Parts: sequence; C-alpha cells; structure tokens
Amino acid sequence: MGRVKYCTENVIDPETTARAMAYELHISPKHAHEVCRAIRGKKVGAAETYLEDVLGMNVAVPFKRYKKKVGHRKGLNKWYAGRYPVRATAAILKLLRDAKGSAEYKGLDLDLMRVWHVATKKGRTIHGIMPRAFGRATPKNTDTVTVEIVLKEVGG
Repeated sequence: MGRVKYCTENVIDPETTARAMAYELHISPKHAHEVCRAIRGKKVGAAETYLEDVLGMNVAVPFKRYKKKVGHRKGLNKWYAGRYPVRATAAILKLLRDAKGSAEYKGLDLDLMRVWHVATKKGRTIHGIMPRAFGRATPKNTDTVTVEIVLKEVGG
C-alpha cells in the first residue's frame, strides 16, 4: 500500500488542529460520503452525539447526493431522503474519537473543537469471485474507503 496523504496537507496548522485517518475501511463509499457530509462543520461533542443517535436509529442521515430510490424519513430538516448507515457511522465515529483523543493529547480545548475537514477517498478494490453454475464465475469485488478527519480549534 502506498502512502496516502491528507487533502489539506499544506493548509492545516499543527498548533490548533488534530487529525486522524482510517485506511481501507470495508464500508460503503456512498454511505461514508453522506455521513461525512452530515458531520462537517459541527462541534465535536455534537457530531459524536449525532453519530451515536444514528447508530441507535433515532436520527436518519440525510442522503443528498446518492438519493435515488431512498425512502423518506421523518425528522430530516427540510429534506426527504434518508437512511441509517450503521456500518459507516460506526467506523466514522471511531475515527472521530481517535481525532478527539489526538486533540486531547495535544492539549487543545475540546469545547472549542469543530470538524473542520472530513473527506472520503476511494481505497483499493479487493477482487473476488463468486462461483456460478456450469463452470462460470461472477466477479464479487469489495470496495474500500479511506476516511480522513481534521478537527480545528475555533475561538469563542
């Protein structure tokens, strides 16, 4: 596996930011994109609470980009399509807690921390096959996702 860099490598200030990255997660790329979009810009505590509520299926994640044939969910503020992507939410919640721990280790104030940057990237594809009748085979590939998160201390 080659080195994967952060998207914001040159613009982050290490004094006021904490970051974390998870490589080749076995989650849906589309679900990961929607969960990341939902927590971007939130305070760390609010984002953590939100992701825990999604895991408990109390709050739905609004699907704004990948919304074809997605059912309507109540409680979505001015939006209709939503889902409860449990696997992607659990992986991103773990990553958020890792970044939070990094911020705590650096001595940053957790009450002022916000999710400044969160992004998903395509990881490598794990190739597999599914045997079929009459000696045939169908590809059964697994997509992986790399997720990065940067928390920034915002004053006030």
